[in-house]
Amino acid sequence: MLDAALIKECADPTLKPAIVEQFVSAAGSPDPLAVTVKSGGRLILVPKATSADEAMAIVRQYVGQAVVRVGLTQFPAGVGVKNAADLQPALVDACENLRKGTSMFAKILRIVAKWYGNPTSEDVLPQIFEDAVYAWQTGEFESVGVFQASDPGGSVPPNYVRPSEKEDSDTGTAPDPKSESPENDAVGSAEMRIDLSRIGVR
Repeated sequence: MLDAALIKECADPTLKPAIVEQFVSAAGSPDPLAVTVKSGGRLILVPKATSADEAMAIVRQYVGQAVVRVGLTQFPAGVGVKNAADLQPALVDACENLRKGTSMFAKILRIVAKWYGNPTSEDVLPQIFEDAVYAWQTGEFESVGVFQASDPGGSVPPNYVRPSEKEDSDTGTAPDPKSESPENDAVGSAEMRIDLSRIGVR
C-alpha cells in the first residue's frame, strides 16, 4: 500500500488517493527500482536492481529494443525520449515516478472517458478505470497510442472505486462471506445428524 504522504506530495492532484492506490496496485510495483522488460509479448528476465544506478543501467540497455517499464507506476521508459542517453535517473525516484505516472494515467482516463461519452454513472466508471489500466499496460486504446495521444482535457470523474470496495469503505468493515455461506447451513445440519444418530444408542 502506498504511503499517504507520498500520494499527497507527488501524485497528480486530479486523481483521488483511492484511484492512485488502485492504479499502482493494478499496474505498478511496490518497488521503486523495479524494471520490467518485455519483447514480443515475452517477459525478459533481468537482474533485480538494488540501486538507482543499476536500475538505470538496465533501462538504458533495453530501451529502444524492447518495452521497458520502470518504478512504482511501471512508467514506459521510452516515452518522449529519442536517445537512451537522455533517460534521467528521476525515472526510479519514487516521487517523480509517481508524479509522471499518475499524470499520464489521468490523461489516459480522460481519453477512455471521452470515448465512453464522459459518463457520470457509477456503474460505468469502474469499467472505464479497468479499460484505462489495460490501455496503460498495452499502450493502446481503440487502436490509439495513448502515451503519444493528445490530452482531451476535462476533469477525471471523482469515483472509480469499485462498488464492492466502496461498500466496504462505507461501513468500515469487510463483509464476512462465511456469515451467509450455505456451507454454514450444511455444517449445522451435519451436527443435527450426529445428534440424531445418538438417539436410542446405549
